[in-house]
Amino acid sequence: MYKKTLLSCVAGALLATGGIAVAKESPYADPEPAIEYRQKSFSLIAANFGDLVAMLKGKKEYDAAVAQRRADAVAALSHLPLEAFAVKGSNEGDTKAKPAIWSSWSDFEEKMAALQSASTELAKVAGSGDMDAFKTAIAATGKTCKGCHDDYKNK
Repeated sequence: MYKKTLLSCVAGALLATGGIAVAKESPYADPEPAIEYRQKSFSLIAANFGDLVAMLKGKKEYDAAVAQRRADAVAALSHLPLEAFAVKGSNEGDTKAKPAIWSSWSDFEEKMAALQSASTELAKVAGSGDMDAFKTAIAATGKTCKGCHDDYKNK
């Protein structure tokens, strides 16, 4: 319960301040903490998005307040991983990131921006109770995840 409350507070703070801009200089001096940071960020995105998908599929009861918190978290968290990919040496080590990320950086940035945009749209409708809009927004967000995974993540 504490972790969910903390996550909701962090996500709310990020949304209230307009999200996080990718810094031109990363706070990471070493690649391993950067890799861990982006992996944890993606894990939190997946956990929150998974709850939304479960609600959509009827595996969990739809709860507008919970759906809104989860969607707000996905939207806020979508801004976190990119700067950690920019750390020198973070293409090596314990990572499933494909080398294509760094050789196709502009495309990768565009795909991360697409995730941010789609998840922002999801956050606009998740708690509304409009299941058609919810379904459309989940599909659009999931498509951005898949598109990036297909090109830039080793299985």
